[in-house]
Amino acid sequence: MPAPLSPATVTLVKATVPALEAHGLTITRRMYERLFANAEIRDLFNQSHHGETGSQPKALAQAVLAYARHIDDLGALSGAVERIAQKHVALNILPEHYPFVADALLAAIQDVLGEAATPEICAAWGEAYWFLAELLIGREATIYRALAGKPGGWNGWRDFTVESVTQESETIRSFVLVPVDGRPVLRHEPGQYLGFLFDLPGHGVLKRNYSISCAPNDRAYRITVKREASPGRPAGIVSNWLHDRAGIGTIVRAAPPAGEFFLDRGTDAPVVLVSGGVGLTPMVSMLETIAATAPERPTWYVHGALNERVQAMAAHTEALTKDGANRHHQVFYAEPGGHGRPDDPSRASGLITADWLAAHTPHERATYYLCGPKPFLAALVNGLLRKGVPAERVRFEFFGPADDLVEEQAQAA
Repeated sequence: MPAPLSPATVTLVKATVPALEAHGLTITRRMYERLFANAEIRDLFNQSHHGETGSQPKALAQAVLAYARHIDDLGALSGAVERIAQKHVALNILPEHYPFVADALLAAIQDVLGEAATPEICAAWGEAYWFLAELLIGREATIYRALAGKPGGWNGWRDFTVESVTQESETIRSFVLVPVDGRPVLRHEPGQYLGFLFDLPGHGVLKRNYSISCAPNDRAYRITVKREASPGRPAGIVSNWLHDRAGIGTIVRAAPPAGEFFLDRGTDAPVVLVSGGVGLTPMVSMLETIAATAPERPTWYVHGALNERVQAMAAHTEALTKDGANRHHQVFYAEPGGHGRPDDPSRASGLITADWLAAHTPHERATYYLCGPKPFLAALVNGLLRKGVPAERVRFEFFGPADDLVEEQAQAA
């Protein structure tokens, strides 16, 4: 545990809140410009959250602002610290990388704030940065040790072979991955993801996270990937490569399972798995796990898709729910006429709503797990909170940095 922040530092950091509210995004954009001038450091990051979507600078700006606001009550940030540590482990971030971020952040503060960034302000932020960095380094060291010490565990990057490829819909494919060394794999928590490192011709080193879409086992992982964007656009570089080039025998490199979003298996309370689009991937892992290990647990699988053509794993999820009296299956299709079975009550037109969830699932006692696009989650997370579901029973994950969705949830709470 790092030494406590000095009272003077706490006061000075809190005094910068108005400046961060006005200029935080400019600071973080400038920070990444400086940081990524070093190619080795740039390659540590998932660039789809930077050049492709531009969401990471915004996420970091909000995180820095939250840190400044709560600098005297850091318990309020414990969830964010755990989420960041898990992301860092998936990217294989190590203690020696932290000084580069410190230098870039402090220089960006000076660049953007100019004379307002007095030596005292810079010194306070330097102390505050290293306090948080030491917390993260300590937590990450604990996670690394735990991962390496478990059966099938490892640290860093491990080579996997694509064992099989399944076309799940018009836009989504599944890839079953087995380790090249033939040894067991670490049993993940249902809902966690794998970090991947790709070195693609013409693009260089790229890192991505993909949720594991199968139940825990000691032999293989399955990832289920949507083809993103359209030809000629920068987004979707890796997903398009996987769809177009990866086949049986392709080698990929993965870090151990990570993530703080996973099924609570220590209770038999009802669970509602709610997903939109390719957000079904962690939900399928949870559903398979429940079917195999807790078949009596009341479970609702609720999924939203544009239409049947793009809906993935439909037959699989239906089979997992139909073989248990306590498991329920409901799909919503946003596109009018998006499904071909109008007489099937488990298929409906429209969008999933908090009103529907409150009326058709036991919201007084169920835990909700949600994964999908940002607007989908913003509506449902906030809607469930307004329905009186306690925040600790509304758990969510989406593919990208947790930026304004978290802010919206906090405001709704």
